[in-house]
Amino acid sequence: MELTFLHPLLDRPGPWASVVIDTSRATEDGAKQNELRRRAAVRALARLGADPRTVDAVDRWLAGEPASDAPPGRALYACDGKVVLDLPLACAPVGVATAWAALPRLAPLLSLASARPRALLARIDRTGADLELCDGQGRQPVGTAQGPQWRGRGHHSLPADRFEWHYQHRVEDGWERTAQVIADEVVRRHDEAPASLVVLAGDARERHEVRRRLPGPVAETVVELTAGGGRAPGGSDEALDQELERARTRAVDERTERALAELAAGRARDPRTGHALAHEVGGRTAEGVPQVLGAARDRSLATLLLDPSAPDTARTVWTGPDPCQLAPDRHAVRALGAAYPLPARADDALLRAAAALDADAVMTPTAEPGPVGGVGALLRWPHPVAA
Repeated sequence: MELTFLHPLLDRPGPWASVVIDTSRATEDGAKQNELRRRAAVRALARLGADPRTVDAVDRWLAGEPASDAPPGRALYACDGKVVLDLPLACAPVGVATAWAALPRLAPLLSLASARPRALLARIDRTGADLELCDGQGRQPVGTAQGPQWRGRGHHSLPADRFEWHYQHRVEDGWERTAQVIADEVVRRHDEAPASLVVLAGDARERHEVRRRLPGPVAETVVELTAGGGRAPGGSDEALDQELERARTRAVDERTERALAELAAGRARDPRTGHALAHEVGGRTAEGVPQVLGAARDRSLATLLLDPSAPDTARTVWTGPDPCQLAPDRHAVRALGAAYPLPARADDALLRAAAALDADAVMTPTAEPGPVGGVGALLRWPHPVAA
């Protein structure tokens, strides 16, 4: 899961009111149920000690929930009398969950928010391409690429004479230049708003010509769709949307598998017992709360792996105003420069640090062999960890 959407939560000191609430209206009494859940959230925050201004801000925000097009759920984060972040959820939570703490309650997002990666979609034809950014909010146009225009019989017709042969070569040359224009625009838009996937839609020949002109780092992320995707107005996008969502879901599954495989590969084992040991010096993985806190503290955290059901994720750690001021005890955080260390759950503190470091997060399936204590990390550079 990309965590850049959490950036608005990083520059405020808190304390934070967090509300994860079911906002679905699937039943006849959906409006009434939403009202009851809103009241329950407000009462719970007041009981937890949230200040009245912040409670009122949450109350007013939830009261303004639209009657139609509501998502299955929302996660609200508020402090100092203001709702700072409102996240629509992909799945409906069970009822209402609230928290009033030094840090926002972030861990529920791993299972409730969409983990599908952002994608840059290029809808290609022989005249150019329309580019759209696809995320949890749908598809938003971000630009177009237009190549030189040539009119003629097209590349499928046979030349009647040498003059037509010459003309068709001009058409083909025009298409090659168009493919390069599209590739250049895809790279430019990708650099402006990096996406985990670059998705090409259109005829197979057109997709191929654009793909082979993309530089290596971008080409490695390319997925090609076969379900139409042309630029002609009035066409149905249903098949395209379905294939696009399957591609984004498949990318999540593959990312989880790769992360677990990398974690397992970096794990040293005692040859006598087979039990996991501390990681070798120079390793690029870490496991267990203390080791992963150290990786975040050293800003080497690239991917955070969490099993939300594991007990260690709820372990109390200490943090400072800088998200990377993290340690298992208060005195260690004070030594890092934090005058007033604050207690927090390990999962919330590590997700906050991962967001600050532009790392991503992977929720590991409970049924799979995961990290020690449910907390692990893949690192940006080798990180020596003591036994």
